[in-house]
Amino acid sequence: MSKKSKIKSWISAARLRTLPLSISGILMGCSCALFSINLNKERVTIFTDMDFSISNQFWFITLLGIITTLGFQVLSNFANDYGDGVKGTDNEDRIGPERAIQSGAITAKQMKIAIILTATISLISAIALIAMSLSFDEVLIASVFLFLAIIAIWAAIKYTVGDNAYGYKGLGDVFVFIFFGPVSVMGMYYLITKEVYMINIIPSTLIGLLSVAVLNLNNMRDVISDSKVGKNTLVVKIGFERAKKLHLFIVVIALLMLVCHLLLQFTQLSYFDEITSYLLLIPLFGVIPLISHIIRVHNTEEPISLDPELKKVALSTFLISVLSFTSQVLVF
Repeated sequence: MSKKSKIKSWISAARLRTLPLSISGILMGCSCALFSINLNKERVTIFTDMDFSISNQFWFITLLGIITTLGFQVLSNFANDYGDGVKGTDNEDRIGPERAIQSGAITAKQMKIAIILTATISLISAIALIAMSLSFDEVLIASVFLFLAIIAIWAAIKYTVGDNAYGYKGLGDVFVFIFFGPVSVMGMYYLITKEVYMINIIPSTLIGLLSVAVLNLNNMRDVISDSKVGKNTLVVKIGFERAKKLHLFIVVIALLMLVCHLLLQFTQLSYFDEITSYLLLIPLFGVIPLISHIIRVHNTEEPISLDPELKKVALSTFLISVLSFTSQVLVF
């Protein structure tokens, strides 16, 4: 195999189309942090002429957060390729894109080395993020975040790797919700603001549920091949038709979370500036593709026809987070 073909194989194994979804929680957490900073700014500037601006540290933390979560996602993709490849889960029955080990483009040994290297780089990035965000006086909090980073690496690998891979026991949805939702959103919020604000469970649930929706779509698409090889995802356990109903429920609840989140922000900021606060509603445009998605899934009878919907939900989630982040920057 030529060097160019080898590079293409590694890029394919990294599964670039999954990366936008992975940073959605980071952007949403930064968005929530900007809102809190802006709300405090508005309260303060009623009485003073202080100049407020987004600090360089904020941008560095945001960038490191994105780099770290991208590392975790690529690690997960490599590990999934390895785990499903060596177990024979990836075979001719699989509907999605051909995996690297399945095709023979990358050997299991090479992928294992890549997993170790990616895990190491991701951990270093996570440590840099923690060091940038927290001071020496916050050793206990830093230890908690370091522990979360280690658990995230473990979760990325153990989804399909090993005899007790939790993805083969229908637990993938739980881990995706936790790490893509609350850990990502509320974690970034804390690293920026040094506060725990429980109302952020709403946007955390929004991103977590939409991330679960992507995984659920993936598992609905692969339900036939997964059931043949004993990969007991939640979809395999409850069946295709029930999984469709669950999927519609997940997406609808996520959309309600979005509306609730935006209305709460709008009512708080409109107290100071009603006109500017309308910018906070921009993320609602991200709902449009999800409406057609709901209809498509409801009418779907064949698992194979769900493949294009993965990209639609993943990019819609990313769009919502980007619009949320952008609207906060504009309001700021």
